[in-house]
Amino acid sequence: MILTIYHQQHRLGCHINMQLLLLILLEMRTIYGDVSSHYWESPYSQPYFDNSSRREVTAIVGQAALLQCRVRNLGDRAVSWIRKRDLHILTVGILTYTNDQRFQSLHTEGSDEWTLRISSPQPRDSGTYECQVSTEPKISQGFRLNVVVSRAKILGNPELFIKSGSDINLTCLAMQSPIPPSFIYWYKGKRLMNYSQRGGINVITERTTRTSKLLISKATSNDSGNYTCSPSSSDSASVVVHVINGEHPAAMQHGNNSASSQTQSLSKTLQQLSRNTVAAFFSVSALYHLLHSLVQIFATTNCYVVIVGVALSLQWPRLTQNARRRIVAR
Repeated sequence: MILTIYHQQHRLGCHINMQLLLLILLEMRTIYGDVSSHYWESPYSQPYFDNSSRREVTAIVGQAALLQCRVRNLGDRAVSWIRKRDLHILTVGILTYTNDQRFQSLHTEGSDEWTLRISSPQPRDSGTYECQVSTEPKISQGFRLNVVVSRAKILGNPELFIKSGSDINLTCLAMQSPIPPSFIYWYKGKRLMNYSQRGGINVITERTTRTSKLLISKATSNDSGNYTCSPSSSDSASVVVHVINGEHPAAMQHGNNSASSQTQSLSKTLQQLSRNTVAAFFSVSALYHLLHSLVQIFATTNCYVVIVGVALSLQWPRLTQNARRRIVAR
């Protein structure tokens, strides 16, 4: 009996203790609200950088550049952006501390990201920028910005000669574009070619390789003109196409093979020059051997007197003529 009463009292005591514990937890939640996992470590941890951010960024001239810095356990510290080349403070917190209003700090309340936005960047903006936290001592993380000029390039010569009835094949590359262009348009003059109603025109664009091809089958003289490749994120490039009847003496191309034809012409020229050089060398060599043989013959036969006599006989008419002129003059 006594044992039963003891167990009942013990269970009652445990139940009361559990109720008290739940009441205490509910009271803490009412006072402090939901407590995040960072609450317990924030007062005792120093800020540190999250290295998942990209440390090197390539931007195109005129298109906004973003440098993203992530700082954990920031607490009440401030985040600043500093241009390293001149140690100029650009932003502190979300405030801009430079007269160049292209620089702006972006931050969402409660997030760990502090982003430096540079509107309309120019090549002179390339360099290192530091994300700095106002700890003691200060900690910083560098970010490299490369601002490039993205230019389109059409493969081949800037002026092409195509035989009438052949195909026009133009290939355009979007050079130095950090991201694939959203589109690449082809123009003939001011007329868009990508959606041309003329038959025989085909545009093949591969965004991943940043290339686009313009194919025009069975070209006619009406297809002559200025063709322009214009990617969405690059400066445009142009080429002049001449569609002619018959052969062009200097730069006729069949399917854009001007480079190969010029190479063949250069090869033929070099071969002819080498033949002429070899022939000249052997001619000089033969003459040298002939003169050397004559000298040896004269030296062995003591024909020096004969040589002098021949020389005088060759000069005798000239000497007698000069003598006659002197006598008449007297």
